[in-house]
Amino acid sequence: MLKAFCRINAPSLGRRKDAFNTFDFLAKFHRPSGAVYQKSAVKYPPSDLPQMPPCDFKPEEYKDMSKDQMLEIRKSFCNPMTMKVTYYKKPVYIHQGYMQWLWDVDGRRYLDLFAGIVTVSVGHCHPRVTDAAVKQLRRLWHTTNIYVYPPLHEYAEKLAAHLPDPLKVVYFTNSGSEANDLAMLMARLHTGNFDILTLGGSYHGGSPLAMGLTSNAAYKYPIASGLGCHTTMCPDVFRGPWGGSHCRDSPVQTIRDCSCSPGCCQANDMYIGQLKEVFATSVPSRIAGFFGEPIQGVGGAVQYPKNYLKETYKLVRERGGVCIADEVQTGFGRTGSHFWGFQGHGVMPDIVTMAKGIANGYPMGAVVTTPEIANSFAKGVHFNTFGGNPVACAIASSVLDTLKEDGTQQNSADVGTYLMTELAKLRDKYEIIGDVRGKGLHIGVEMVKDKVSRQPLPAEAMSQIFEDTKDMGVLIGKGGVYGQTFRIQPPMCITKEDADFFLAVFRHAVHNYMERR
Repeated sequence: MLKAFCRINAPSLGRRKDAFNTFDFLAKFHRPSGAVYQKSAVKYPPSDLPQMPPCDFKPEEYKDMSKDQMLEIRKSFCNPMTMKVTYYKKPVYIHQGYMQWLWDVDGRRYLDLFAGIVTVSVGHCHPRVTDAAVKQLRRLWHTTNIYVYPPLHEYAEKLAAHLPDPLKVVYFTNSGSEANDLAMLMARLHTGNFDILTLGGSYHGGSPLAMGLTSNAAYKYPIASGLGCHTTMCPDVFRGPWGGSHCRDSPVQTIRDCSCSPGCCQANDMYIGQLKEVFATSVPSRIAGFFGEPIQGVGGAVQYPKNYLKETYKLVRERGGVCIADEVQTGFGRTGSHFWGFQGHGVMPDIVTMAKGIANGYPMGAVVTTPEIANSFAKGVHFNTFGGNPVACAIASSVLDTLKEDGTQQNSADVGTYLMTELAKLRDKYEIIGDVRGKGLHIGVEMVKDKVSRQPLPAEAMSQIFEDTKDMGVLIGKGGVYGQTFRIQPPMCITKEDADFFLAVFRHAVHNYMERR
């Protein structure tokens, strides 16, 4: 199994705070990368922080445009949103990547625990996948679906083999938003109905159609969009009005009390009651479908009560709708226990959408459905110029091979379970860590003002912890409706040693914030 050959090296750094200043400490801390580290926001560096696990890969020396030039171009010529989503006060200028590691233009190394927003599945520039890309680039870059070419057909058969019957008809797209747009169209044409349901806090894309499915104000514009899309209450057993200590399928449960008898879940019953209220008041008697992420991604790794999706699918089908599983972030073994997130809920969707990890960062998406739905969709001409591109298919095919050969799904289960279990210990120690949740390497850590109110930790506090974590060499994400959840969704090749390093960094970032507060 390819693990990027990394291990922990944790020599004693001494116990005296006056033995070195912050800059000296962080220079020592980053010495395995061969680069001096920038000064951190950490005022008093802890004495027991291990060094970053070493990696034998040597990045190329960066010799291109300066950071000032890049930032000026970003401000002047790139769309303004690029500046809005530049997470850090001091931007990270990425130059090169290998497996779970990223290097910036100054040669500093980072442990990447966000994977380009849950997109790099088997590792940055994985050698096997890179070889497949180069081989195909030398043979054929692009042609059209008008012609029959091997990479598309080889991959379509291979991908369909990873899905249960009758999910066997594959449509290729270029992104998750595009895949969800197509799934909406399929659902409406097949059922002859129009209205579609999603969950509060969901994210299904940023295109004009997918924006209607998305239930997060940060991704909305003040224009008419998503006609016929409706939202039901997110069955969030931590922040929501109902929840307990046995609700979700996760190694870690919430800290909320639970009085349910074995086999019962009052929280699930209440959230299903809310869904029935939507059916009674907000949609026609016949609907087109329901979109659901098996675990919310942008929403902050929110998990539902164990039987929620099973009961929801039943209610939707009783009203003529089809059920769509959005696997853009949960697919390809990320949840550890199953290859697809929907399998962990014991449900069978009618349509599955996917993207991101499908091609390890190369632009690609797909929709897989049943022959019956596909036949309904064949009444018109659907054509996608770049969908099923030869290079994309060759890369995606190699990703499937690599997932199997590297044992990536099992690694997600093992390292993810360990990481969540250890994070739960930090939750029990710190008042501002409200919840730890997820499956495999799809993890959320929800930050709160206090555990009683469960109110979101303010944005400035989140930014301080976020920035400190970066300054100590780890890149994570943020999510949640209020930006209150740290997202940990790394390349699935990370090791237990990497997890230990992150745990130490995160503990110190939280500790330093608590001291400042």
